[in-house]
Amino acid sequence: MPTPEQSRIMEDRARPRLLELWWALRPLTSVIRFMQSGAHPDDEHSGMLAALGFRDGLNLSYACSTRGEGGQNDIGTEAGADLGALRTREMERACDILGMRMYWHSESPDDPIHDFGFSKSGVETLGHWGHQRTLARFVEIVRTERPDILCPTFLDVPGQHGHHRAMTQAAHEVMAAAADPAYPSNLPPWQVAKLYLPAISGAGQAYDDDLPPPPATLRVEGAGRDPVSGWTWDRIGQQSRAFHRTQGMGRWVGSGESEGWPLHLAESHVPGPDVALSSGLPATLGDLADLPEAVPVADDLRAAQRGIDEALAAFPADPRVARAALQALAAVRKARAECPEAARDQLLHRLDAKAVQLGHVIRLALGIEACARTEETFLTPGQSTALIVETHTGDAEAIHVDFDLPEGWRVTGDSLAIAADAGASDPYRSTYDPAAPEAPALCLTFEAHGTSVETRLPFDPEPVILPARSAQVTPQRALINLAGQRRSLDIAIRDIHPEGARADLAPPPGWRIAREAASARLTLPDTAEAGLHVLPLRLDGHPASSLTRITHPHVAPTARAHPAEVQVRVLDVTVPHVRVGYVGAGNDRVDHWLSALGADVTALSDADLQDEAALAEYGAIVIGIFAMRFRPGLTEAMPRLHRWTEAGGTLVTLYHRPWDNWDAARIPPRRLEIGQPSLRWRVTDETAEVRHLVEHPILQTPNRITPEDWTGWVKERGLYFAKSWDESYTPLLEMADPGEAPLQGALLVAEIGEGRHVHCALILHHQMEHLVPGAFRLMANLIAPRG
Repeated sequence: MPTPEQSRIMEDRARPRLLELWWALRPLTSVIRFMQSGAHPDDEHSGMLAALGFRDGLNLSYACSTRGEGGQNDIGTEAGADLGALRTREMERACDILGMRMYWHSESPDDPIHDFGFSKSGVETLGHWGHQRTLARFVEIVRTERPDILCPTFLDVPGQHGHHRAMTQAAHEVMAAAADPAYPSNLPPWQVAKLYLPAISGAGQAYDDDLPPPPATLRVEGAGRDPVSGWTWDRIGQQSRAFHRTQGMGRWVGSGESEGWPLHLAESHVPGPDVALSSGLPATLGDLADLPEAVPVADDLRAAQRGIDEALAAFPADPRVARAALQALAAVRKARAECPEAARDQLLHRLDAKAVQLGHVIRLALGIEACARTEETFLTPGQSTALIVETHTGDAEAIHVDFDLPEGWRVTGDSLAIAADAGASDPYRSTYDPAAPEAPALCLTFEAHGTSVETRLPFDPEPVILPARSAQVTPQRALINLAGQRRSLDIAIRDIHPEGARADLAPPPGWRIAREAASARLTLPDTAEAGLHVLPLRLDGHPASSLTRITHPHVAPTARAHPAEVQVRVLDVTVPHVRVGYVGAGNDRVDHWLSALGADVTALSDADLQDEAALAEYGAIVIGIFAMRFRPGLTEAMPRLHRWTEAGGTLVTLYHRPWDNWDAARIPPRRLEIGQPSLRWRVTDETAEVRHLVEHPILQTPNRITPEDWTGWVKERGLYFAKSWDESYTPLLEMADPGEAPLQGALLVAEIGEGRHVHCALILHHQMEHLVPGAFRLMANLIAPRG
């Protein structure tokens, strides 16, 4: 992993000032505001947005309903709200590349608008989110941003993800609601001029649109290249998309140019014909000058447009660019100050945007540099840290640095102090603007040719403030198996803040706690009953928070706080006497939970996978989710594992996607094809009835699986079920989402020589993380040797 300084060097090299200046100039060419709407971080059409922003100069924004907390994680074990916080940071970095503002419908981890897992119905989704809550937040976003164009990412058709369908339905509804003066809001109404839908199918690896797309009424052209970087629009889009690493996004785009992006005009409130996105809309400041209500400031608007045209024509001559942009800024300021009441609704937000854009152009053209960072990134209330501010005056006459800080932050000399009562940083902030960052921000004022210019820049990286009363409790979720001998649990309590606070866990009646310096031993009584027990942590008698610090090299650090507690699941599961080898890739903790259950588990090394004698020491081998893709050398080791299975081993493969290097004929011991798109081969209803097809030992021993074991599941039953398989395999279960044909590819078993292969597409790893008892009982059965 690179050091922070190495990372800064690489970032600096990737964005030379000349390219930054060129890309800062591009938004000056248009006043049209384009909003894309979607359901998840990574739904955005990145290549199209790159073309619209850097070629056509459109002012871009993205309205996203959820943080994607129900998605996969290709790079770590963050899940749920922690994954949502990480994906929020990924989306922000993706916005940085495209110069795009970000709005979230979901405003906190507890928001009803959240990624509750895969859905096949927009109606079901809006039922989860709250239809009126979703529309109200969308109205607030539209009235704040004031887009001219709204374009959802997917169609509302059967076969498409229910979250996507819900957001497209909401896009249709918000067209009228945001413009309705009677709709309750503190913001003035706004009529979006045009609503476009994608005129392409959303079918693919995950989805399978049942209906054809609407006819294309126009096409956003994809041909051409950015003249300065030489990159195609799709390649720039992938540079943004690659920050969605948790979702495995980012693909290399060759030298070919995109065929473009067809759109269908679904609703319009401007005159036609509609031959381009700009049809019927004022596209430039010069066009705004032609509006009847803008007559009093028409000369100023035209003067601003002349300055912009001159700045564009002067590129790359920095001094000429700066002088022309300063003239444009003066005209923009004058037009804003003298804007008549009748024109304010159409002009003010566009003039404000131009002022921000021109400020950055002037800063870059003058060669001004400014950045601020702190010596420590994670800070607790009451703490101080060194503040490093770097500036270069360039060709400016003078520069002045100030700070816009959250309440409780204070800069004194070269130090940043956080007050004892300062609030924690929000990992789920509801908006993000790369060009005008909210506090904390560096406020840069500079003088050039007699004009004062202000711009805002973010901290690099932004400090993360932790809660005032916190401690790390490990483990946060634990297991006690009454079928085993262990009746105690060691709990570590560390990183207590404020320092010296007394930490206390509240055990259930009859349970004993022995405290030591930084730990506690919890002992259950012999009479302990099965169930879920929650032990809250208190500091000096007050509720405390636990923290997840989220750090990955491709995004800025963040942290999520949640109640400090230990959840203990007490259950009674018979564990087979077998030595288990586990092959993981860091995407699940199945080995941890098997060990907690009482199984004899060893994580297999790369060397173990190459050594048949080492493999022979194990009676069962479990291959974790996605391991075929992310565990180097595993696919090459599969013939060796096939021989081990035939010799009597029990091979368990947990769910994989088709693109996880799963070759249906080569990876499993016998042919087993994983179904796609996933929408057709998954059961999203976590309460769906599960029918046992046969009385197989896997469902009988050492634990009898009963209907009770299928209760309490979270998120969904499973996904990427097997689609077809060799006759050697026997399907054990059948289940279906409401109104759909039953699927039998969730759990398959085949007798292979003297051994057995079990393929499980149920999300057992997720259920175990949520301490669902049935998942542990079934997992214990999966590793049992063939009788």
